[in-house]
Amino acid sequence: MRFLREIRMVKDNGEFPFSLPLFRDFDTLSLDAPITFLVGENGCGKSTLLEIVAAALRLPGLTQRSIETHPLMEVAREAAAGFRFVRQGAGWRGFYFRADDVTGFLQSIRRNAEEHGDLARHFEQTLPEGSGRDRAVGMARAQVRAFAERYGEDPFARSHGELFLALFQARLTAPGLYLLDEPEGPLSPTNQIALIAMIRDAVSEGSQFLIATHSPILMALRGAVILDMDVSPPRPIAWDDVEHVAITRAFLSHPDSYLSRL
Repeated sequence: MRFLREIRMVKDNGEFPFSLPLFRDFDTLSLDAPITFLVGENGCGKSTLLEIVAAALRLPGLTQRSIETHPLMEVAREAAAGFRFVRQGAGWRGFYFRADDVTGFLQSIRRNAEEHGDLARHFEQTLPEGSGRDRAVGMARAQVRAFAERYGEDPFARSHGELFLALFQARLTAPGLYLLDEPEGPLSPTNQIALIAMIRDAVSEGSQFLIATHSPILMALRGAVILDMDVSPPRPIAWDDVEHVAITRAFLSHPDSYLSRL
């Protein structure tokens, strides 16, 4: 199902991010497939467009701060007023997933677990014996156990890629709109293939994905539309014609030739 069908630019104040080349001739971007990849060089505006969609639709991130109050999202929140979004359905869910948020989120989880552990010890030492103290200590320890069951005793004991996949899978809870900003960052090639499997399964259950990426592996997902964000307006492009695919293929075929020219 396509929860987001079109992105229309209705107002351009000439300031950033409207000054980006992507928005020079931007009018209406139709999303005609359940999976759309946004590809292009760094700085072209693909991540900015995802931020604008996330801000306009109020999609949650790993923390609400990343969308509603984070200063780095202020530009996206203001720019969202210049767009209209054609949506479909009601009561659907969604998520905005940015690889850069993972480390900060896990640090907050570990800090919260430590604080609840300290709180349990504080209650044991300061409250008088009785059912009231037992309940207070039990509640604090229950929070520590809940964190451990979901994220492990130490969230950083696993690799960054494993953590990313675990967090992403935990949030694929229902059909919805999922925005992924360069998810390949922490992922090995094997884990990128695992992510493809998760995306494919979610689409089969009715989800829609809008993904900014540089990964030729992810872009190869069958049935997806690849949009070239280096041109305005963005236009569909075949996987074989994507510059990242061509360069990667050429390098892997003749690495010595490339390296000898450096």
